[in-house]
Amino acid sequence: MTIEDYDLVYKLWMSIDGFGIRSIDDSREGVERFLKRNPSTSVVAEDQGRVVGAILCGHDGRRGCFYHVCVHKDYRKQGIGKAMAVFAMRALKEEEINKVSLIAFTSNEVGNRFWRSAGFTFREDLNYYDFSLNEGNITKFNHLN
Repeated sequence: MTIEDYDLVYKLWMSIDGFGIRSIDDSREGVERFLKRNPSTSVVAEDQGRVVGAILCGHDGRRGCFYHVCVHKDYRKQGIGKAMAVFAMRALKEEEINKVSLIAFTSNEVGNRFWRSAGFTFREDLNYYDFSLNEGNITKFNHLN
């Protein structure tokens, strides 16, 4: 993925019901900053010039993280999500990263089924916390229906 993919990736994000977009982090500038920091680990899947899947993937030198993993609903169950995840995990391994994590909303039944079937471990032994450093970075969820 490069910043040149942004408009088509954003269009994909906006086509997915329930998808959460952050006002700053997911802006063109926010994604560009992320890709500059992680130039070789994010991936898009294309079909005839149309972006049909995407993963923002980065690391902090210790652990990798997947963000905004998505496949257009018309292209699901064709191995695209798995192929993108494998690509991103190989890219992380090339950078000597040994573990990758992700967050899936509990209400995201499709995503949670996918990650479990892909061999990811659901953790029940920890709590996840976050703290917003910028109150302007608001998440807006797509409601298409």
